[in-house]
Amino acid sequence: MTKIKYNLKNIFFQLTLNLAYIATIIVRFFPPETSHDLTLKSLKIIDSMGFRLRRKNQKNINLSLMGLSFKNKLGVSGGLDKNGDYIKALSNLGFGFVELGTVTPRPQIGNNKPRLFRDSKNLAILNRMGFNNKGVEYLVSKVESAGRDYNLAISIGINSDTPQNKAIDDYLFCLEKAYPVADFVTINISSPNTEDLRSLHSPQKLPDFLSSLKEKQHSLANNFGYKPLLVKISPDEDEENLKKIAKTLIAIKIDGLIATNTTSNHQSAHGKGGISGKPLFKKSTRVLKLMRSLLGKEFPIIASGGVTDLKTYKEKINSGANLVQIYTGIIYKGPKLIQEILAAEQD
Repeated sequence: MTKIKYNLKNIFFQLTLNLAYIATIIVRFFPPETSHDLTLKSLKIIDSMGFRLRRKNQKNINLSLMGLSFKNKLGVSGGLDKNGDYIKALSNLGFGFVELGTVTPRPQIGNNKPRLFRDSKNLAILNRMGFNNKGVEYLVSKVESAGRDYNLAISIGINSDTPQNKAIDDYLFCLEKAYPVADFVTINISSPNTEDLRSLHSPQKLPDFLSSLKEKQHSLANNFGYKPLLVKISPDEDEENLKKIAKTLIAIKIDGLIATNTTSNHQSAHGKGGISGKPLFKKSTRVLKLMRSLLGKEFPIIASGGVTDLKTYKEKINSGANLVQIYTGIIYKGPKLIQEILAAEQD
């Protein structure tokens, strides 16, 4: 009888995954940005109806990193849930961590539409969203009222109308707001869709910029405990600049790195923007390998960029990643990709 119940539960679980995958195919008939919203709303509806898109007997590996315990190595990148509107639905997909945002001090609508484009043949997405979000205070309110069973990161950025010489003020404001409710905070200086943002990678700006954030982190730790700060970098930096970035991260004692954001080095027919998905994999993995060699074995690195199947996930781990994020792979393959990776982790 127990075996029959187990088999029925497994069949029901597989059917639910297949339905979710079919839903990801159907929503592709809509414009990409509408499709993105419909995908998240579908997950929320499925979750509210009591359907679960992860196995109940999923085992945790309890990886210790940055003073935190991760139930598995798989997370979702910033950009999927910018405002914390889908925390509960994401919680039930089985992730070990989720990155929300990127958020800015004030709400902003982002760049003009259309600003999101699919390349289904290459499992890629081009976006030039421009940090569209409801503001850091809205996101914080959503996190405060939501339950979750994973580590949560909040990615912080800059409003598009903030002058570059005032950029640090935006990041400090967001850090102060996000720090009390996040498990760790991501400093996004690598989006290609906010003008001159990537100039913060430069050796002239990065040390003072990160030092100010590090000082604020220590101040906030007095009231809320120590929480890690991670920097998310571009895949388009050359080797010389990556060496300088690595030295700065070590010197200022930044807690971790996310390698990488999207690439703006492309010839897409859709014009400017950042490309994610399969075409990003080699570029982001090149940066991952180099930064692992520069930062040493113990420095925490989260890999992001081009993970669309189990093979590419494993390659990120073998290239030096402690944890791995996915995003575009979910858009094309749905929750089945998540469960495929998590099932392999338990073998």
